[in-house]
Amino acid sequence: MSARDFVTLAGPVEHAEVIIGSDFLVYADRADTPEAAMGFVAGIRARHPEATHVCFAYRIGDQYRFADDGEPGGTAGQPILRAIEGQGLDHVVCAVVRYFGGTKLGAGGLVRAYGGTAAEALRTAARYHQQPRSRLELRVPFDLTSVVFHLLGDFELQDRQEDYDAAGLVLRLSLLETRVPDLEVALRDATRGRGILKVIGEA
Repeated sequence: MSARDFVTLAGPVEHAEVIIGSDFLVYADRADTPEAAMGFVAGIRARHPEATHVCFAYRIGDQYRFADDGEPGGTAGQPILRAIEGQGLDHVVCAVVRYFGGTKLGAGGLVRAYGGTAAEALRTAARYHQQPRSRLELRVPFDLTSVVFHLLGDFELQDRQEDYDAAGLVLRLSLLETRVPDLEVALRDATRGRGILKVIGEA
């Protein structure tokens, strides 16, 4: 997959487990920038001011970060990051909150607790496949507008903007890159070459 083609979370995820007396609360969501990821973590900290630890990791393309928040080095943040990567996810932030229950888990137990609860939350989460989209401009004469509107019903369009100029209809929209050639052929056939389609950027 490319940097614009990845699998992420479809929405926020929460999961809770009790492990040898300690409460582990997992929160995860999509994050498209490091700033968004850290904002998410700050929000979780604000929700749990009494928590013993709030450990986290994020992966956004080739950018990643993790933190143990006072747990022994390598026992929390890294296992959470491995859970994200192990599920084949990208553009994801995951925070695991721990309320200490009085029994120490040891290094191996902590790795299993943080990594295992994060992996379970992410394993069962709904996913979204982000695919590359192209921003398009489509122009057709006035007499072909109804033909084009009917044609576009066969395509999953986003960001659709409709306008008119002296020559006819001007549409700006986004479409999956892989479907652009199909739209070009369909438009040419439906308008007998009178419709004009051009790629004006990435969506």
